[in-house]
Amino acid sequence: MEKHELRFESPSFFKRLRGMLSVDFYRLFHTPMYYIFLAIAAMIPALILGTSGMPNPQTGAAAAPLYTNTWHIVAAETPLYVVNHIGEYANMNMVFLFGGIMVSIFIGHDYKSGYVKQLFTTHAKKQDYMISKTLVGAFSMACMCVTYLLGGVGAGLLTGTSMEVHAGSLVIALLSKLVMSLGWASLYTFLNVIFRRYFGISIASCFFFGTGILIIGAAAIVGNSSLLNVFLYGASVYACLSSTPLTLAVCLAVSAGWAAFYTLAGTLILNKSDVY
Repeated sequence: MEKHELRFESPSFFKRLRGMLSVDFYRLFHTPMYYIFLAIAAMIPALILGTSGMPNPQTGAAAAPLYTNTWHIVAAETPLYVVNHIGEYANMNMVFLFGGIMVSIFIGHDYKSGYVKQLFTTHAKKQDYMISKTLVGAFSMACMCVTYLLGGVGAGLLTGTSMEVHAGSLVIALLSKLVMSLGWASLYTFLNVIFRRYFGISIASCFFFGTGILIIGAAAIVGNSSLLNVFLYGASVYACLSSTPLTLAVCLAVSAGWAAFYTLAGTLILNKSDVY
């Protein structure tokens, strides 16, 4: 009688990742908070442009408008690493902050619901988890960038704010912002892996690093140095209304490089610690 051995082959990387992504995207599209953040991202530029320059109810005098050009709500004219006033900060980069909160909620639910325990007991790879969460987070941030853009353009048309801009630089700036979503998502996924048991701390850490406080502090010392572009906040600021193809190349390299670093670091942490 012949003996037959049963062999169970491990699924390929792409098959494992495809399966995990399908689950994560299903959960994303069935998470109400995702749609709430999309709406918030659209309302922010509309509220800023719509209320900017409104008369003071006490004095009746009109305040100076925060923006004189619609596209300044998307990006600054030139890279500004040091924020001098709120008008320089209030642009599409704010989307990355909301993206961090979204990632925290998404990963926090994984641990609270016991999904992670179920996932890793079926021999799922920690690396696959990091990559899947990063890609889903990047997708959600990119979608927020799109709704932010639509809200800003709509508000600009309604308020009659100038739409004058160099079209090529604007397109490159927008593409560069979208590309940066990958790097930011990987950072937030990494932070949430570290603080996976402390939801409040994970939110605070995402906010702290998302505002670029460390880079702003460094820029206050060294000035508007292009060396700061090697960091996520610096590259995000580098994507401005005077962008060139080099800008997109820098943002792509920085975003991909940090994504690889944070994915590797997060995988090492998951492999060496209790994830439950």
